[in-house]
Amino acid sequence: MEVRELICINCPLGCPLTVRIEGENIEVSGNTCNRGIDYAQKEVFHPTRIVTSTVRVTEGELGRVPVKTEHDIPKGRIFDCMEEIRKAAVAAPVSIGQVIIPDCAGTGVSIIATRNIKRTV
Repeated sequence: MEVRELICINCPLGCPLTVRIEGENIEVSGNTCNRGIDYAQKEVFHPTRIVTSTVRVTEGELGRVPVKTEHDIPKGRIFDCMEEIRKAAVAAPVSIGQVIIPDCAGTGVSIIATRNIKRTV
């Protein structure tokens, strides 16, 4: 039996969870609501993350625009997404919510801008 200690991030309480894993079954303790159980199951069997970074901007008032994944992606694909983000560039103007990279690294998730950038030229 494997035991993991997690902090639930599904609500502001941040409950310390103890997760006992045996095959496909888990036992969760320390949670104050059912969201802790859901979080533990997802984190143990299918961990995902939101990726945040920046992308180069040409002809803009700033040289980089902050970006993030539109949805969470599998944790194991973070480095693949970061490689595409590192290579990307976008021409100003840029708008919040604008898709910068569609289907980043084959995840089916787009990279979107999280700030407006005006054009300087």
